[in-house]
Amino acid sequence: MPETVKIVEQNVPAPRVDLAHQINSACPATDTASVCIGVTIKVATGNPRNIAPVGGSRRDKWTLTGDNHLVNLPLVKHLGDSACSPTVSFRHSLLKHDVSFMTNFSQTAAYIWSLADLLRGDFKQSQYGRVILPFTILRRLECVLETTKPKVLAQVEKLKGMTNLEEEAREKFLIKAAKQSFFNTSAMDLSKMGSADIKTNLTTYVESFSKDAREIFEHFKFAEFIAQLQDANLLYKVVQKVALTDLSPQAISNHEMGLVFEELIRRFAESSNETAGEHFTPRDIVRLTTSLVFMEDDDALTEPGIIRTIYDPTAGTGGFLSSGMEYVHELNPEAVMRAFGQELNPESYAICKGDMLIKGQDVSRIKLGNTLSDDQLYADRFDYMLSNPPFGVDWKKVEDTIKDEHKVKGFDGRFGPGLPRVSDGSLLFLMHLISKMRDYDPNDPNKNGGRIGIILNGSPLFTGSAGSGESEIRRYILESDLLEAIVALPTDMFYNTGIATYVWILSNKKEDQRKSKVQLINGVHLYQKMRKSLGSKRQEIGEEDVRLITRTFGDFAAIESYSLDKEPDEKSNLAAATRGRGRQSSSKKKAAKKTFGSKIFASHEFGYRRITIERPLRLSVQFSDERIATLRFEPGKLNAAMQAVWERFLNQPHGVSRGSKSPGATEPGLTPKRLVELEPDIRAMVKADFADLKERQIKDLLAVKTWTDQKELLDIATKLQAVIGTDQHDDFNQFEETLKAAIQKAEVELDAKQKKQIIAAVSWTNPDAQPVIKKVLKKGKADPTYGTFEYQGQIVQFQPDSDLRDNEDVPLTADTARGADVDAVNEAYFHKEVAPHVPDAWIDGGKCDEKDKQVGIVGYEIPFNRHFYEYQPPRPLQEIDAELDELSAEIMQMLQEVHS
Repeated sequence: MPETVKIVEQNVPAPRVDLAHQINSACPATDTASVCIGVTIKVATGNPRNIAPVGGSRRDKWTLTGDNHLVNLPLVKHLGDSACSPTVSFRHSLLKHDVSFMTNFSQTAAYIWSLADLLRGDFKQSQYGRVILPFTILRRLECVLETTKPKVLAQVEKLKGMTNLEEEAREKFLIKAAKQSFFNTSAMDLSKMGSADIKTNLTTYVESFSKDAREIFEHFKFAEFIAQLQDANLLYKVVQKVALTDLSPQAISNHEMGLVFEELIRRFAESSNETAGEHFTPRDIVRLTTSLVFMEDDDALTEPGIIRTIYDPTAGTGGFLSSGMEYVHELNPEAVMRAFGQELNPESYAICKGDMLIKGQDVSRIKLGNTLSDDQLYADRFDYMLSNPPFGVDWKKVEDTIKDEHKVKGFDGRFGPGLPRVSDGSLLFLMHLISKMRDYDPNDPNKNGGRIGIILNGSPLFTGSAGSGESEIRRYILESDLLEAIVALPTDMFYNTGIATYVWILSNKKEDQRKSKVQLINGVHLYQKMRKSLGSKRQEIGEEDVRLITRTFGDFAAIESYSLDKEPDEKSNLAAATRGRGRQSSSKKKAAKKTFGSKIFASHEFGYRRITIERPLRLSVQFSDERIATLRFEPGKLNAAMQAVWERFLNQPHGVSRGSKSPGATEPGLTPKRLVELEPDIRAMVKADFADLKERQIKDLLAVKTWTDQKELLDIATKLQAVIGTDQHDDFNQFEETLKAAIQKAEVELDAKQKKQIIAAVSWTNPDAQPVIKKVLKKGKADPTYGTFEYQGQIVQFQPDSDLRDNEDVPLTADTARGADVDAVNEAYFHKEVAPHVPDAWIDGGKCDEKDKQVGIVGYEIPFNRHFYEYQPPRPLQEIDAELDELSAEIMQMLQEVHS
């Protein structure tokens, strides 16, 4: 672990100092494995000087910031060589340097993770992190508190006499003594614990932490794992090893410790494998998203003393928060980043809170609970927000709360634009983030605006037609000019799903060149195969690919799709055979080329106005025997069941049903007694063939009145048939007069419901029939575009045929997006695209947008794949024929092998 190298004064003739040689000379090689060591320079004043790599690896040359010296690396030290206390000397100018050497953070993480060697066999691999992470937090907190421990213990003694002091006030005294946001009131530490009573001592020690720190261990269920370790006789061994690990701030800064902990979280994610995706976002995705969110503010973030906030409403283990802080730290180590987050899963919450505590953050800003139904940071607004909400997860459990907020608060709440379908809550998280953006005013230094990076699946791009909740949310985002870019990611990027995903970047402080524009970046082919899959994650985005995406975004460049210098994924049937699907052809199938491109669109280009196109109802009518016979059965849900009952039970000679075993089922006619006798058989039939019928409907089916009412209607129709005849009528308008006269002549009475049922039984749509008039207008002029026609000397409106109803999506223009020239654009589209093909069609002028009240409903969708679609011509016939011949030969060979 860390070694301190003593410095003595020595004149150095040149500014290049070979520390590696001197350290290796002072530290002779041992049998232990060597590791690469990083360097932290501390000047005499105590202020750290950064060492930044010059071109490439940490094992190469580094520049001492401020002094412009070059130090040759690698610096090789041997872990475990505790007897080695090397002395290295150099001097330049008048500065004396105290140099401490620290192992590379991944090596430190590997050392800590080696605790897994003790756990192997007694714990599942997926449980290693649940032991290692809380012990790492425990050791770090202990090391951080070490220097102020005596003052805290002294303060505890002072407070014992203050019995009336409230707990909150007591904590403030102890926090002040600890000079941290947490404390521990126990005189014990890990190094003092012996094997006797170690379980009790460790439990008491953990319970002596302040509330926020103690809560972390509670949500880790640390007490349960302490018990399991004790039962396996491992607790003392684990505590011993942890106690020997130097995680003090003098050895590892908060930033470096954060990197170590992130590496441990990554290892935990990989060991969890399939379950990891619920709580961990892969590091490559986090890195890309973070870069896209922060890079536009690089200049501002380098200002001295800058303070900014970062927020993740689905914090998980804190990956996005850590990545954001790391990004800013690399730009400006003096910048202050304040992290906020909320997480639903208790264990992930514990990891995140522990990570933030390790990084020196105020962990009271990390909350536990459902962000959508219980926003515990409702009054806060943020500079930067990143999130990877769960894909396709429904929000039914919190439906009432969210709908109430939408209805009562509207745009004063989080969900003003609309609500998506209950089956997918992704867009709810997006609206939540938008509501959290800081206001932007370039003339007000306190209104810096906000930037968002969120990972979503494909559904939010296009799900929902015009007027739907999803479309209205997209409309709000695009019309408010919040969306900067969308990046399509490769598939198979996440631990628990291989679906297509997209990074959305939003901002309320767009640069001038980005205003009213959206950039789409197609990065679906920017990946490299992983040597070992982790659950569904088989691919990762490399550093070069990240740079290509971020450079394209930063340049705001439109790039025509071009082929990447990457081999296409050849699809071979032989590969399928090796996966156990039997022997198949080894011929390779050509895969599409791997391409990359970027396109820039005006925001309104994703919008359209959906107009409803109607056509007239055209009916023919005929009172034929076959048509009026259908009146014996009620229309709707009972129709099929009634026909089945009639055929099987009631339409039988002497009233005896086929196969009926009901005693006494011999009485003819539709009587209550007979239906009661047949009820067991009818119910059995309904259960077998019409299981969707409800009990109320079954009772109607068994009621005599249902059957007698339909028989009465059949008799009426028969009487009308005698008057009207059986000729076909193709002008329904004239037929209505004929029917009216027939009703009077036959001396029958029909209510509106009965009349409607008879007409439905004897009529059908016929494109050659005359259109049915809905209304005759006494005033006004014909306007065929909107459904008012001159017909047979009258101005009329026709009854629309719902089966012929259609919608046309009229693309928005820059003017119609603002509500100008809507009618003119709609009519021009109609006369060009619709009227030439269906001359009797018209625009339904009553279907208007709820927001702008103009004809047609505005909708927005982002058809990402359509914009990057590339036509792949079919293979030449000769090539296909050759492959068929090859396959036929292989089949014949296999058949011969079977017969032999």
